[in-house]
Amino acid sequence: MEHNAAYTEIEAEFSSLEEQLADPEMLADQDAYTAAARRYKELEAKALRVRELRARREDIEAAVEMLADADASERELLQSEIEATSAAAEELAAELADLMAPRDPNDGKNVIVEIKGAEGGEEANLFARDLFGMYQAYAGQHRWKLEMLSAQSSDMGGYTDVVFILRGDEVWSKMKFEGGPHRVQRVPVTESQGRVHTSSATVSVLPEAEEVEVHIDEKDLQVDVYRSSGPGGQSVNTTDSAVRVTHKPTGLVVSMQDEKSQLQNRNKAMAVLRARLLQAEQQRRQDELSEQRRGQVGGGGRSEKIRTYNFKENRVSDHRIGLTLYKLDRILAGDLGEVVDALAEAERQQAAGRP
Repeated sequence: MEHNAAYTEIEAEFSSLEEQLADPEMLADQDAYTAAARRYKELEAKALRVRELRARREDIEAAVEMLADADASERELLQSEIEATSAAAEELAAELADLMAPRDPNDGKNVIVEIKGAEGGEEANLFARDLFGMYQAYAGQHRWKLEMLSAQSSDMGGYTDVVFILRGDEVWSKMKFEGGPHRVQRVPVTESQGRVHTSSATVSVLPEAEEVEVHIDEKDLQVDVYRSSGPGGQSVNTTDSAVRVTHKPTGLVVSMQDEKSQLQNRNKAMAVLRARLLQAEQQRRQDELSEQRRGQVGGGGRSEKIRTYNFKENRVSDHRIGLTLYKLDRILAGDLGEVVDALAEAERQQAAGRP
């Protein structure tokens, strides 16, 4: 069996985890149980295919041995069985090869998403709200938990900036493709002549970082507190509960003001800061290995528009993989699956060195 040692290790570890999770005493240690359950889920697809592949190959070996003593009619039946089982085994081996490919280090992580209105003034802010609604609906389809961190509303009800966390299964693997500039082409509500305008909003998708992954020295932080403000600058709080955290070594600044508690705003700001520092460190490592940025499928840079939403044609085009779908209404309603699946397949093909 190809990769026999690796397959044996996977099956042995998976069997061990099955026993651990079935042990009532494991429930007494919630941290250990959670870690074991997470690892079990990571290995499940590989381990089940390894088991099935081993069973198929054992079936083939048994059928080959039976051929020696079989009569003509039995030989024909056995040969047909061997061919069918061999084809199934080859398919399983191919699936395993994909599963054994180098794993994204952020798989399994939750994500912090930030959407900002960019080019186009108030229309860009309204589009930022549309994108937030799209991700909110997409999260609901997958039963992910959405937690708002910060939201800065614009004068007409859009978002100049909105930050939120998504928690759940496969959040990073599905949301990681959304980072970059998104362009919209439509007639703005502020346009009296009915002319189509082009505006954009930027989306940042950061893997949520645990404290153990990113160490932040308190001496490297400058923490300022101030009074929260809403659209137009009016005060929305009578206490200095808003927090601005500056990481002096990198110059990164994170502000939070939505909570009434200074501590809650500080905790949220630190979560975003850790995520940004983790992303910066991962990007630095990638840049050391390759001159090409890994952040976009197809090699597109962050400055490029990754996707266009054209309302007149009900069209969504993802420029990284040349995908065009005429179902903008459904996609903005959260039906992102077809786009995400196509991007994930393109990434798999790229990782496997296939065009």
